[in-house]
Amino acid sequence: MSTTTAARPDAALASRLNWLRAGVLGANDGIVSTASLVFGVAGATSDSFALLIAGIAGMVAGALSMGGGEYVSVSTQRDTEKAAVERVRQQLSTTPQAKLDELAAHYAAGGLSPELAGRVASELSAHDALGVHARELLGIDADEQTNPWHAAIASTTAFTLGALVPLLAIVASPVPVRLVVTVVAVLVALAGTGYTSARLSGAGTLRPVLRNVIVGGLAMGLTYAAGSLVGGYL
Repeated sequence: MSTTTAARPDAALASRLNWLRAGVLGANDGIVSTASLVFGVAGATSDSFALLIAGIAGMVAGALSMGGGEYVSVSTQRDTEKAAVERVRQQLSTTPQAKLDELAAHYAAGGLSPELAGRVASELSAHDALGVHARELLGIDADEQTNPWHAAIASTTAFTLGALVPLLAIVASPVPVRLVVTVVAVLVALAGTGYTSARLSGAGTLRPVLRNVIVGGLAMGLTYAAGSLVGGYL
């Protein structure tokens, strides 16, 4: 199996892991921001309808902001990658030997002997010159760049799903216990996203879980205090 063929599954796996991490982070943002918003409103009023409207507005605004920001960011990255691949294509057409020497030097710098580096560069270039140059010298897949629409939809969906946790908890719970129920639901959800993120990254789980729970708890507490302060003057 050639190096070119073998590298694609690894790249695909890395791409899927990046999408999963992005989804977990989007859900985490949805949980924290919406929980903070509804707690801030709850500090100022106990009206369930006001909490529902505030929560829905925050969820929609946050999801659209996340999706739009991701679309713009990935579109910019995609345009940059396409331009870089096109430059390599032109260089391979106009100065093929110079690009071959550059690829061989890249392999030699990685530890291969100059003779073997030249042979590897020649054989891989004969199979797929553009693909191997883009991958090895630029770290780009010449055939497939990230789709900005996929990124936008994934971010919007993840944020919305995360936002539903505090929103449903605070509007569906009985008034006397809804803040407690929401706190518990949010902290459990944040522990879950922290754990998942750590597992995807291959890191230890305790610190990310505690960090997520502490930051989320502080955000809810501070916005509730701010809402109570503002509500006291209304």
